[in-house]
Amino acid sequence: MTTDASLSVPAFEFAQGDSPLLVSMPHSGLNLTAEVQAGLTDQAKKLPDTDWFIPELYDFLASLGVGFIKANYSRYVIDLNRPYDNKPLYATKTTGLFPDILFEESPVFVDGKAPTDEHKAFYKEHIWKPYHGTIEQELARLKAKFGYAILFDAHSIAAEVPMLFEGTLPDFNWGTNEGKACHEALANVVTQIVRPNYTQVLNGRFKGGYITRHFGQPSDGIHAIQLELSQATYLNDELAKQSEYQLDGKKQPLITQQLKDVIEALTAIAL
Repeated sequence: MTTDASLSVPAFEFAQGDSPLLVSMPHSGLNLTAEVQAGLTDQAKKLPDTDWFIPELYDFLASLGVGFIKANYSRYVIDLNRPYDNKPLYATKTTGLFPDILFEESPVFVDGKAPTDEHKAFYKEHIWKPYHGTIEQELARLKAKFGYAILFDAHSIAAEVPMLFEGTLPDFNWGTNEGKACHEALANVVTQIVRPNYTQVLNGRFKGGYITRHFGQPSDGIHAIQLELSQATYLNDELAKQSEYQLDGKKQPLITQQLKDVIEALTAIAL
């Protein structure tokens, strides 16, 4: 394949841990390739559909001995939580492996300036495959060491996205692919530890994306659960309405402590 595509930074960052848990952050990347950046609309250049500040919210992982993998590139380059063949995950409206609309339903790319098929093939080979391959290898290592492995797929989203769902999301949106991606004990642990001042739902609008559905194979000793966290729990609301994204100094410490409690509980569970 002949293409001018290239990566200015590695596809992802990966750190091994010494617990049975691996945390994945597929939508927090902010980097763009040159060809994607050149074609974005003005609104898309603000990267509004990013899972903002997920690495910062989970900055305690290393102190707990928990490994993680986080994407460096924006989902507008390639969406790592979609299947390689781009088959739809939901019957309702959603975005694909190579998003062409924003969640607000305006175009991602200026007409005629979307990445070429060659560029897309390059991103699949050099971003998607290595990310998923690393998850697969690490889960196999953890299973061999502990007898089981748990994948926690960490996401966030605006509280209101009319294209995707009606009304306002709960704060914590847990997805286990209707119970098929993990032992029920995991769902019980995480839902029980969320404090009552936060709202939550299990397998509501978000039941787990491709990563959760693909890697979550409880019968094989590998469990997966997705958290879609409402950004209203940690972003400055007024700035977010203006497509400016900053942590709220009062909210952020509270949500980080809650997330730390969740992760600690998952590392303590015995399956």
